[in-house]
Amino acid sequence: MGRKYFGTDGVRGRVGEAPITPEFVMRLGYAAGVTLVAREHLPHGEHPAVLIGKDTRISGYMLEAALEAGFAAAGVDVMLAGPVPTPAVAYLTRALRLQAGVVISASHNPFYDNGIKFFSAGGAKLPDAVEAEIETRLEEPMGCVDSARLGRARRIDDAAGRYIEFCKSTFPNELDLRGLRIALDCAHGAAYTIAPAVFHELGAEVLAVGVEPNGLNINDGVGATRPENLRAAVLAQGADLGIALDGDADRLIMVDRKGEIYDGDKLLYVIAAARAAEGRLEGVVGTLMSNLGFEHAVARLGVPFERARVGDRYVLEMLHERGWKLGGENSGHIICLDRHSTGDGIVSALQVLAALKQRGQSLAEACADLVFYPQRLINVRLPAGFDWRADRAIGAAAEAAETALGARGRVLLRPSGTEPLLRVMVEGQDGAEVDTLARSIADTVKEAVG
Repeated sequence: MGRKYFGTDGVRGRVGEAPITPEFVMRLGYAAGVTLVAREHLPHGEHPAVLIGKDTRISGYMLEAALEAGFAAAGVDVMLAGPVPTPAVAYLTRALRLQAGVVISASHNPFYDNGIKFFSAGGAKLPDAVEAEIETRLEEPMGCVDSARLGRARRIDDAAGRYIEFCKSTFPNELDLRGLRIALDCAHGAAYTIAPAVFHELGAEVLAVGVEPNGLNINDGVGATRPENLRAAVLAQGADLGIALDGDADRLIMVDRKGEIYDGDKLLYVIAAARAAEGRLEGVVGTLMSNLGFEHAVARLGVPFERARVGDRYVLEMLHERGWKLGGENSGHIICLDRHSTGDGIVSALQVLAALKQRGQSLAEACADLVFYPQRLINVRLPAGFDWRADRAIGAAAEAAETALGARGRVLLRPSGTEPLLRVMVEGQDGAEVDTLARSIADTVKEAVG
């Protein structure tokens, strides 16, 4: 049975339109609160407690108040962290021994979007069963406990400081960043005060951009989804390298001193190669979109590689299934389970920097063995109800392309999770061949849908 409100990363949408309205978010807080009360079985008189953090969108004030009201009505105490990265909420929820954490953020989306994402007491994404239980309660009328049992709210004044110290603790004690000139793009987002402090306190000279949020400019031409801004800053200021985060600071993109951009696949490889050299890498999880050249490079390290569905949630699930510690996406979500329970842009950047320091390499040198194959992605719009998997012509076109590529490439057809699109991706060693095959499959899909 499909879920009505929760997607792969919580509840998300345009502010003011269902489901991101004050009324719905208050009901969501109440439904989540009732679920927590029912599941926790705390001693009489004790309240479950949740942490609420947010990014810098102007709608965060409104949605924070609505969530707080809903939780209080369910008899749940609330701790307010203010603007902090999504992974900070995961860490603080675990460190403070709370029952759940909630993030108000739409990650890399524009300011007019927002969303609600939950973490469990252990700092991991909320299990599907709990999300399903919350959805069930959302269909029921909202109530309110009696006044003596209402939840209370208080602000955590040292939330940012606690998280800064946690991030620094993931960097080797024997190393520092002295002598490094780092351009840092915080996307006018949740890490705008935290990330500069982390790298500065580890010894780097920090040239910060994207650190002037006004509620409306988050991710606007800046951050991990717009690395050209970071590239320009690195070149203009003569930085040794650049680090870009997205609005909630769980993605990472980097730039070297020459302006070369390094995506999630390349940065994951830097970490993987360093850990493999130390004999402490059991395996790596990528996604269906990870470049085939990345897969082959990991194989040359003598390390197993597996592909999960697109989405850091699925990478995390596969890591737990395999008992491995390292995985990520080319979008910049990198998960180091020996450092944190979730993907974290700041922590991931520190792992890359530690690898470079330990091996005495630049980003270019660390990626010298990583050769990306040309990749062509074409989106084809599908009419409602069209079953592309059952279409013989589409299947035959994909099979013909796979035969032509052999072991030199691959074909991937997958539906978009948010739009009525079929994503046609072809990857191989020959760019011209890849482009021709992708166009051929896409044209077949277009003909099939009329």
